[in-house]
Amino acid sequence: MPQASARTAHHGTSPPTSRRRRRWKQAALFLAVPALVVMLVFFVVPALRLLWLSVTSPEPGPGNYTAIVTDDVAVTVVLRTLGMAAIVTVVCLLIAYPYAYLMTIASGRWRAVLLGIVLIPFWTSLMARTFAWVVLLQDSGVVNRLLGALGFGSVRLLGTTGGVTMAMAQVMLPFVVLPIYTTLRGIDRRLVDAALSLGARPVSAFLRVYLPLSFPGVAAGATLVMVLSLGFYVTPSLIGSPQQSMLSQFISVQVNQLVNFGGAGALAVVLLAVTLVLVGGVQFATRTRGGRRAAGAGLAGGTLA
Repeated sequence: MPQASARTAHHGTSPPTSRRRRRWKQAALFLAVPALVVMLVFFVVPALRLLWLSVTSPEPGPGNYTAIVTDDVAVTVVLRTLGMAAIVTVVCLLIAYPYAYLMTIASGRWRAVLLGIVLIPFWTSLMARTFAWVVLLQDSGVVNRLLGALGFGSVRLLGTTGGVTMAMAQVMLPFVVLPIYTTLRGIDRRLVDAALSLGARPVSAFLRVYLPLSFPGVAAGATLVMVLSLGFYVTPSLIGSPQQSMLSQFISVQVNQLVNFGGAGALAVVLLAVTLVLVGGVQFATRTRGGRRAAGAGLAGGTLA
């Protein structure tokens, strides 16, 4: 009798639970419809349009893609864009990681101050920040005067790769600090203490315990910066020079000056493909590292058991 009543209770409660889950799924799908429509209208359709133009204008065929491969200028611009995005990503990581770590060990009041410093750029227009960098990086600007006071002499920054890197890194920095900070806050510091108590040196404990645990935040921040930097237009246009033009500027020239919509579409498709490859590579690396950690934890658990 108890078994029968248990089965009856189970069958009596299961259908309402499944119905509630279905309703939740339907509600979630209904709420996602506006976002899906926006993505379809403003992203998927334009992307398909660009893909169509790239293989049909000015004549059908892969001519636009062949032109990109055979054109030294186009290849140089693509490689320069990738290199600039990589440099900005590395610079942001080198600055953001210790800053995010400082946020995790600071007291509540100082943590709020540090977080406010990170969020201030979001409250200012990108155009205003870029023009501020134009003023700062001039030959008689504050940065040059500071370098002169430190004994470096006058350094040309405006219209150079260094100036563009500084300005882009300042814009991109919050996109790295916040993911890394979120990940670092979730790391149990007792793991590092355990490694130190077992004889590991501080550097070894950081490299073998703390840094691998922070990899998801580092990967997320680096991906955001890399992807956003690939499509940067305003900052390189105002601070850089034609010798430092990036892919977005090259696409603008193709459309506005040369009226070459097919070539611009092919370049845009190449940019989208590079972005997808980068995101896919980061996802694969993250899953692989996560699988290795899970396997190591399972092996350790089996050993202890």
